Amino acid sequence: MQDATIESLSFPSVPPGRAGSAASGVLADPLTEVLRRGARRLLREAVEAEVAAWIDQRADLVDARGRRQVVRNGSAAPRTVVTGLGPLEVTMPRVHDRRPASGGRERFASKILPPYLRKARSIDELIPWLYLKGVSTGDFTEALQSLLGPDCPGLSASVVTRLIEQWQDEHRQWSQRDLSDKHYVYIWADGIHFNIRLEGPPDDRQCILVLMGATAEGDKELIAVQDGYRESEQSWTELLLDLKHRGLTTAGGDPKLAIGDGALGFWAACRKLLAGTREQRCWVHKTANVLDKLPKAQQPRAKEALHQIWMAATRQQANSAFDLFVAKYQAKYPAAVTCLTKDRDVLLTFYDFPAEHWMHLRTTNPIESTFATVRLRHDKTKGNGSRRACLAMVFKLCASAQKRWRRLNGHDLIPEIIAGVVFVDGEKEKAA
Repeated sequence: MQDATIESLSFPSVPPGRAGSAASGVLADPLTEVLRRGARRLLREAVEAEVAAWIDQRADLVDARGRRQVVRNGSAAPRTVVTGLGPLEVTMPRVHDRRPASGGRERFASKILPPYLRKARSIDELIPWLYLKGVSTGDFTEALQSLLGPDCPGLSASVVTRLIEQWQDEHRQWSQRDLSDKHYVYIWADGIHFNIRLEGPPDDRQCILVLMGATAEGDKELIAVQDGYRESEQSWTELLLDLKHRGLTTAGGDPKLAIGDGALGFWAACRKLLAGTREQRCWVHKTANVLDKLPKAQQPRAKEALHQIWMAATRQQANSAFDLFVAKYQAKYPAAVTCLTKDRDVLLTFYDFPAEHWMHLRTTNPIESTFATVRLRHDKTKGNGSRRACLAMVFKLCASAQKRWRRLNGHDLIPEIIAGVVFVDGEKEKAA
């Protein structure tokens, strides 16, 4: 029986005399070679350990003659996996289970290198990121070869086009999924603008509407990614109507709190369709809007004064800091004061929820951070392109990012929020 290994993790070679040249397309970098050798060794060791552990867990499975039923059985045919270090040719170990199919036979499938893996997850994230940055499908081959090396297989323009079509289908199916078993306690809403080529009149302010939610278990989930006209009430109304039709509020009623920018048409739609949902304005957006109405020389001190409001330990202290800000800036900068005070009540709603949740509830950061690398707030998009492709790219980026979203702090308090327990200044109200 052949000893199974992961062999030949090969990379593009650099011809002699052409190291580092533009013609070769590959930089001869000693550090990169060290990293490649390290990747080869670690990958081989990791999969060997995975296979050995899987077999050892079944060491007690023997036949009537005492022979082990689950054993190593050579290696599969080599295949190439595209990674951030370039293409790696890998050979996976084989495992043979001698038991009959009716006797509980199992098939080994590596979690490190699944059977059909051809691209590392980082590459799947790179393609939509490049598209949203304005790289056309025709330029993908050149862009990817510059990043991953000239010998990367399976990443031609036609392959990328097929991937985009596949992701469009995935987004369409995801956008029709049943939500009747979902209970979202908190939701975050925002409108995202991208510097990609979109079709339509140049004066149309079209954007991507994004809705995220926190479940009863405290996990953050993407709820909706849909294109809309600007950030209008009509667009948000259509989105919320579709979600309710698919069962958004069936399991647990309306979300307890919605967080978003004050400029959104979302709020008008929310008041009509989610009447039981309270409102919390985003302090990051509000701070930026207030500072925009002040001279630059005044902004550092004003920012600190605003910080004192939303970081106050109690609502009373926050109101006191609010009043102080108004007293300082009302006479000379009334526009800045009006921008702040018009949303005074809904800026402080978070005080009625557990203090452990405040860092999640005061801003739309769960959405903002996901799009930090691709989001540009322009007055209008430029050029032409496919909105369906844009939606597919945004969906894939969100779906990938969602795997790394962490659970809410104090998630064990969410059942109390659902049960209607009253919180005052972040703490449970004491019985009289």
